[in-house]
Amino acid sequence: MSAEGARGRRAIATVCLSGTLEDKLAAAAAAGFDGIEVFEPDLIAAPWAPKELAARCADLGLSIDLYQPFRDLDSTDPGRFARNLRRAERKFDVMAELGTDTVLVCSSVAADAVADADRLAEQLATAAGLAADRGVRIAYEALAWGRHVSTWDRSWDVVRRADSPALGLCLDSFHVLSRGGDPAGFAEVPGDKLFFLQLADAPRIDMDVLQWSRHHRLFPGQGAFDLPGFLDHVLAAGYTGPLSLEVFNDVFRQADPARTAVDAMRSLLWLEEALAVRRPRPGTGAPPPAPSLTGYAFTELAVDGLSGPQVGGALAALGFTHTGQHRSKPVQLWEQGRARVLLNASVVRPTGAGVAEVAALALESEDPGRSAARAEAFLAPVLPRTRGVAEADLSAVAAPDGTQIFFTRTGPDGWPADFLPTGAVPGAGAGLTRVDHVSLTQPFDSFDEAGLFYRAVLGLGPESVTEVAAPFGIVRSRAVTGPGRAVRLAIHVSLLRRGEWAPGVPAPQSIAFATDDVVAAARALRAAGTPLLAVPANYHDDLDARLELDPGLLADMRECGLFYDEDEHGRYLHLATEVLGSRVFFEVVQRLEGYDGYGTANAAVRMAAHRRLRTRTTA
Repeated sequence: MSAEGARGRRAIATVCLSGTLEDKLAAAAAAGFDGIEVFEPDLIAAPWAPKELAARCADLGLSIDLYQPFRDLDSTDPGRFARNLRRAERKFDVMAELGTDTVLVCSSVAADAVADADRLAEQLATAAGLAADRGVRIAYEALAWGRHVSTWDRSWDVVRRADSPALGLCLDSFHVLSRGGDPAGFAEVPGDKLFFLQLADAPRIDMDVLQWSRHHRLFPGQGAFDLPGFLDHVLAAGYTGPLSLEVFNDVFRQADPARTAVDAMRSLLWLEEALAVRRPRPGTGAPPPAPSLTGYAFTELAVDGLSGPQVGGALAALGFTHTGQHRSKPVQLWEQGRARVLLNASVVRPTGAGVAEVAALALESEDPGRSAARAEAFLAPVLPRTRGVAEADLSAVAAPDGTQIFFTRTGPDGWPADFLPTGAVPGAGAGLTRVDHVSLTQPFDSFDEAGLFYRAVLGLGPESVTEVAAPFGIVRSRAVTGPGRAVRLAIHVSLLRRGEWAPGVPAPQSIAFATDDVVAAARALRAAGTPLLAVPANYHDDLDARLELDPGLLADMRECGLFYDEDEHGRYLHLATEVLGSRVFFEVVQRLEGYDGYGTANAAVRMAAHRRLRTRTTA
């Protein structure tokens, strides 16, 4: 990746992580980072003298690569500038004790900031001269909201004018890309003037850039910026320092620092791999590429003595057949077409009686071993497994929400051999053919982490984030999909934590089954007594007003309780069951003419209907 080694050095700013400085250092070291940026407020709040901090970092194997930030150095007031130089020299003392030689100086936002480029260059050169006398370098960074210097090319113009060996640039991807800067221009900067690099992703948001920066930055691969392209230009310009993360994010600053640090490291692994695709660099030790995923081998629901019979009854009404019983565990296999559902009654929940939830997803991989190796390389927690004699050896990793992910191939000698036949033969069912997608509600703190996990570990591509004004607040959703759409996952999160007032269906999950004729399937399901969700007449009246649908189709939708959506590619018809086991429901979907979405526009109506039912049944 750089002149510092084939892999390159990876660093993280302490501002990225929650907790005290002690917590942050332990988390960064445990996640495998090589170095840190010391955020000055973290040092000020720490009980250690700078020398002691340096010793603790050395014990953990962490270098201190940057001290930051130094704000508002330049000034049109000579007296204030003199005081700022005195402040700088005191910070050089701190840096000497820390053992770091680079300080980040931000472009000024103060009312007395220097506007004239030559005068600003002169003041920076003066500070750089003092730094050079102490063996220190100044990395000058253009804040996107700087008063007079707010773009990277403006900061380079000033550094070039100053012409000091101890003065160079800090390039921050957020500050460059949020202002629409062109990283191709980095080629004009000599490599020895690129002193430091800070990396952050972000969603595209139309808001004040300072608020965007302070609250909504993300790790690489979690947002909308082209970080691989940005990094490619930086390295091509001759940068040889560490790849360092500087992310301000309200969620990360409250979350478990150990988990956030792993998420951060995973983002750099993903970024390095994405860069290698653009420009292969021999010897980087890249993880194995993601094997193709060709579908769902099975989805597994954790049930108990209360929820198991309820879910099993619903599956039977949906046309599934209980075809197998696990040899050594209380696990049932239900099948219809290529759709397979396991009901696992071995989970013990002392405080969650009657709950059913998605416990595992088994994905068909062209190379399960390589999929598992990749997952481990991208820091997915490997889960211990117990198996009986002659049972399939399935490796499992944990997704951020705790869902187990298996990689397998379905065949006579594979996992199906673990199930003894019940003697029941699958019939025609209700025309359900396979699993179309699975929807999982994420814990508040792990939505962005989950998106990166599925992107990096499974090789699924992220789609645009959407937001729905649901009955209980805004719900944010993002789908991740594999090539050919054989594996689709939809992940959701409620944007605000809730207090006592909560919806009737906490953290809902669903499994959507595909069909070639949803109207015929709906009629068969209704005849079989499937607990289908009722759709209000107002919904279909609104469809008629907005879309002028074929009267026959609209009549079928009213009769069968179908939802409808369309996009530029095609149409989508779907239905939902009532909630089973407090949080799980099933869907039946039909995609027509290339429709590629998930009926998100209908989510609020479906949530309100589920709430209404749950309130009535639990009152």
